[in-house]
Amino acid sequence: MNRYDPLKIEQKWQKIWADTKAFKATENSKKDKMFLAEMFPYPSGAGLHVGHVRNFTIVDVLTRYYTQKGFNVLRPFGYDTFGLPAENYAIKTGISPQSATKTNIDNFRKQAKTLGFAIDWSREINTSDPEYYRWTQWCFLQLYKKGLAYQKESYQWWCPVDQTVLANEQVENGRCWRCGHEVEKKKMKQWFFKITEYADELLNDIDSLDWPEKIKVMQKNWIGRSEGALIDFEIDGIDGAISVFTTRPDTIYGATFLVLAPEHPLVSKLVNPKTRQQVDKYRTQSLKKSEIERQENKQKTGVFTGSYGINPATKEKIPIWIADYVLMGYGTGAIMAVPAYDERDREFAEKFDLPIVEAELCDFDEFGEKKVNYRMRDWLISRQRYWGCPIPIAYDKKGNPHPIPEDQLPVMIPEVLDYQPDNTGHSALAKAKDWLKVEIDGEEMTRETDTLDGYACSSWYLWRYASPHDDKYAWNPKAIKYWEPLDIYCGGDHAVAHLLYIRFWCKFFADQNLLPFREPIKKLLYNGYINAPDGKKMSKSKGNVVDPLEVVNSGYGADTLRTYEMFIGPYELDATWNPRAIGGVFRFLNRCWSLCFDNPAKGKKDNISIRHKTVKKVTDDLERHSFNTAVAALMEYVNELYKATPEKEDLITLAKLLKPFAPHLASEMLEHLGVDDTWPTYDAKYLVADTVEFVVQVNGKLRSRLQIALDEVHDADKITEMALNDSNVKKFVTDKPKKIIIPDKAHLVNIVV
Repeated sequence: MNRYDPLKIEQKWQKIWADTKAFKATENSKKDKMFLAEMFPYPSGAGLHVGHVRNFTIVDVLTRYYTQKGFNVLRPFGYDTFGLPAENYAIKTGISPQSATKTNIDNFRKQAKTLGFAIDWSREINTSDPEYYRWTQWCFLQLYKKGLAYQKESYQWWCPVDQTVLANEQVENGRCWRCGHEVEKKKMKQWFFKITEYADELLNDIDSLDWPEKIKVMQKNWIGRSEGALIDFEIDGIDGAISVFTTRPDTIYGATFLVLAPEHPLVSKLVNPKTRQQVDKYRTQSLKKSEIERQENKQKTGVFTGSYGINPATKEKIPIWIADYVLMGYGTGAIMAVPAYDERDREFAEKFDLPIVEAELCDFDEFGEKKVNYRMRDWLISRQRYWGCPIPIAYDKKGNPHPIPEDQLPVMIPEVLDYQPDNTGHSALAKAKDWLKVEIDGEEMTRETDTLDGYACSSWYLWRYASPHDDKYAWNPKAIKYWEPLDIYCGGDHAVAHLLYIRFWCKFFADQNLLPFREPIKKLLYNGYINAPDGKKMSKSKGNVVDPLEVVNSGYGADTLRTYEMFIGPYELDATWNPRAIGGVFRFLNRCWSLCFDNPAKGKKDNISIRHKTVKKVTDDLERHSFNTAVAALMEYVNELYKATPEKEDLITLAKLLKPFAPHLASEMLEHLGVDDTWPTYDAKYLVADTVEFVVQVNGKLRSRLQIALDEVHDADKITEMALNDSNVKKFVTDKPKKIIIPDKAHLVNIVV
């Protein structure tokens, strides 16, 4: 038989799958459904990287596994295409975002097919396709009708180079995360979604989610619910009062000073000629820091305003300071500082020599009005970009907003010659003079030139997958009822923003009776990154990016790459790319090929027990998403099959278990063996072992495995002797060990040297 030629085999099977539309999904009430998806990728010009491959392959392994088990599986694909990268590229090159995006998508699609992903390509969606963003605009209008899409003026981060608003996470050391230019705070009229309306439900439902605990904790912290009281402090000699939110109103007798956020609107009223210059300088410096920097900065800074408040409990005058550790967006932007009971307040008091008073606690209800507060704020959705979903709003001559009628959707993105934003804070859409004019109810109006935050486009795409080309509904009710909610979602980013926003929209549309569920995702798999061989994060600027298609075309093929990325380590942990290890996976697949097609005679051996144990092990591992140990089990199985001439049933089992990881090779093997790919089952009677495996670790690292007879599992001396005489262990234990630990029932030998 010819040698294993992965590229030839992969091209053959990819053509077969395409010609037969092998992965096309349709509703079938007679079968249990399984809907799986990865987080929307952004199709950059650089194409797929090995991080994409890990993410996509996890979904693909599960797609093929559940298909082999008889489920009706939906695995669609799409692209999150709006945003600054395409717009900046257009400004730099003159190539339109529409054209660049199409080129990038074509490349991504070709790469995904080269990797053999079992995708239903008939359901492919793209957020910048008018067929799609028509319904994004429709979603906006539903929120607008219910008062959950609204406008207000607020200070926002502004990048003068990219000419757009930035989120807090996009400001690093006072500079734009993309262009590196110094940012500024700008007061602007912006559009928001009122996510705080659902704060309690979003928080209360977190514990019921089958999601990684770290993601659930991050969402809880982001929402940040706290109970307390709103207390007014009068200002000495000035009309008005400062309202503070506190979770400890009972400590008010110990409040010795007030601290306001630098951007608090009362600051300018509190300063006097002696303090104004210092306060203004401090405010300017503070506004260059992101909120994350302000919260994480351990060095407390601040200035005295020159004014005093009146403690309503003690009636004493207490100084009013400003400090950047107080955030305008949390509570009222002002706090009563109680240094005897709060660590941050104590640090501030000690630095600026302010009083620390351990006063008696008062009754919780004695002062102030009970209030619940949230760290989470409403979702800012305005972006001053050309390349985004146009907000379906127009303004009359008085400046009042009006929704674009639904029968006029989509509000199309006009073609422009110049993609550069203007210098007034408007996107390039403002230059499309004809497009700006629109008639609503017989009145000429002017269109909104802001576009939607890209997260809005990705807050509903999982439902669009159910009926991606429906022109009557954003999502078809019948299709939704069958396919949704999503069974398994895989990604390695957007732990809070996207995952919180999609939950918010789901609850809102459930309240409109447009969705029959209130949580969009049953199971979340959050995968780690793949780092460069030197352990550093991969990036084009560092020149350490591994191109997956270079790996494929070098002769290894897609199956080797896929299997290696599943074998590299537990999916939820970061891993380091190892060029030598991928060669080992290639040799493993070569051995699978040889067993099936060469099968040299080596005598007979009964493999029925190891075969059934392997089926159970791989099945259990896939059910708990332990992909690396499933591959390891297949490698051990192949080692056993090489000890003698395997039976046909041994090879059939190998091919079926291998298919989720290496589908091209496995399909070739199954065709040769003349069988289908139905997932194999095991018989419990063949699982009874006469030995127990003990793992041997040296200084905490796995060095060998021992097979211990059942009647010797409690013989510590015997097990110790076997461990120390093991050839693999001897390499690492050259002197007498300091300690040997054999925990009861753990099947572990831990040697400390």
